[in-house]
Amino acid sequence: MKTRRVEFTNSRGETLSGRLDLPEDERPRAYALFAHCFTCGKNLKAINHIGRALTAEKLAILRFDFSGIGESEGDFSQTDFSSNVEDLLSAVAWLTQEYEAPQLLIGHSFGGAAVLQAAQRISGIKAVATIAAPYDPNHIRHLFSDKLEDIEVHGEAEVSVAGRKFNIARTFLDDLEAQQVEQGLSQLKAALLVLHSPVDKVVGIENAAQIYRAAKHPKSFLGLDTADHLLSHQDDARYAGRMIATWACRYLHLADEYGIDAEVIDNRVTVRTGKEGFYTELFANGHPLVADEPTAYGGTDLGPSPYEYLLSALGACTTMTVQMYARRKKWPLESAVVRLKHEKIHAEDCQSCAEKEGKIDRFEREIELQGELSADQRQRLLEIAERCPVHRTLHATVEVVTQLKA
Repeated sequence: MKTRRVEFTNSRGETLSGRLDLPEDERPRAYALFAHCFTCGKNLKAINHIGRALTAEKLAILRFDFSGIGESEGDFSQTDFSSNVEDLLSAVAWLTQEYEAPQLLIGHSFGGAAVLQAAQRISGIKAVATIAAPYDPNHIRHLFSDKLEDIEVHGEAEVSVAGRKFNIARTFLDDLEAQQVEQGLSQLKAALLVLHSPVDKVVGIENAAQIYRAAKHPKSFLGLDTADHLLSHQDDARYAGRMIATWACRYLHLADEYGIDAEVIDNRVTVRTGKEGFYTELFANGHPLVADEPTAYGGTDLGPSPYEYLLSALGACTTMTVQMYARRKKWPLESAVVRLKHEKIHAEDCQSCAEKEGKIDRFEREIELQGELSADQRQRLLEIAERCPVHRTLHATVEVVTQLKA
């Protein structure tokens, strides 16, 4: 995915810092907005994994720091739950003006409670997903329960949340008390997905049950099994992201499903590898793919390697070519299966190669033809397999022209 740093102004005139994650060289089919957990910020690693899952489905996602958090302006002690909701509305207004109105809201923990409140005031929202969200925003009082008396007496107190110091004012607590949670959920006019871990020690699973009961259909629940509250393990975050993306596509008004052609900005295969590991995102004619390397080579083994893609291309081209020929001849080929292997061998071990020095690439291809075919038909299809375009490309003289983009 590609990321743009963005800024916009909230209702109090403060500049909020955000990131807009977009599918690489593709027109987004829809836009989403993400609200982070209490004091977390937009750069939480779990949000990166969730963003990748959404952009793989060609969904753009805006995440930002609430007022007084991270790179956003504002005094945290002057914020409260209602101001977070207002920040969300400001983000929606900016996204609508600059790009397109969001159809999907995602909220993590305290941010989940905020998107449930904000959704009632945003037109066009088709789906809302919450991750480890409290049923009542007032739930977060337990994070600084030892300071509640100081806050009541002095009007403000310094608290420690996740190892960081913040000032909490009495108005913050008063605002939490004033929230009408059940009424807001009953008025939600969007599909709801509730994600929660049964072993969450920060926000208990009972909160998910309360949210689910209070909301109307369509609604769904997804257990995150052994995940912790912050989705610290990347497998948990990626799983949550993939499930949200798959679920949301059922409810969103997606551009290429309503008669509008999905725009491929640049008619090429586009590939991006980040600065860590070898996890690589690809778009091939609008189709999202992933490449990686095995863990033994420093990768995370989350996708095929480049050579495995090369084998896949040769295999797919082979089966398509023989099927195309068999259909034209009206031969009873039920299916074609190809199994392939690649290795580097010494040139001197290749009997048919003119070159006898160094190493060469060797592709082994086993073809299985299923159907009531005669021996002559099978032999002819084997000959046709040798003519597949990718096979010919591998044997041809190839020129690769490379240029650096300015």
